[in-house]
Amino acid sequence: MAAAAAVLVVLLATTILVAAPAASAAASSSGGGGGEKSTHIKLYWHDVVSGPSPTAVRVAQAAVTNTSKTFFGAVIVIDDPLTQGPDLKSGKLLGRAQGTYIGAGKDELSLMMNMNFVFQAGKYNGSTIAIMGRNAVLDDVREMAIVGGTGVFRMARGYAQARTHTLDLKTGDATVEYNLYIKY
Repeated sequence: MAAAAAVLVVLLATTILVAAPAASAAASSSGGGGGEKSTHIKLYWHDVVSGPSPTAVRVAQAAVTNTSKTFFGAVIVIDDPLTQGPDLKSGKLLGRAQGTYIGAGKDELSLMMNMNFVFQAGKYNGSTIAIMGRNAVLDDVREMAIVGGTGVFRMARGYAQARTHTLDLKTGDATVEYNLYIKY
């Protein structure tokens, strides 16, 4: 009888040890019961460096020569509009891109992007997405990491793909299409 009780205790303990991690893994992968969500957002980022009210301002520049083509050492602070369509004047304003980009490529035009997309309209109003990564400006498609978020996008991760839509070589103003692929 004692041997049967010991076997029963061992079987019960084994069942608990096997079932507990599986239940814990299931709960964590579902986000605590609600399930993980994914979304794709397409929007346009408008970097305005010209005119009386720029949205991107150089605040520092390294004292290095031969950097005019790559902007190496430049620090730019941004508060760029984000719109639903590519036209800044007629596109619906979705929010702002706030942060910095830094000229990080000594021999090529490459920026280190560090910005928050702050949503101010629609179903994501009040939420943010944090984007960080290398932006090799002359590449057709650039990919940066989504490293976090707030509001609806709390604990977000994913990636952002940037494609230059327009670039005015006289003014330096640019419109960039961003496709955000977000898990939260």
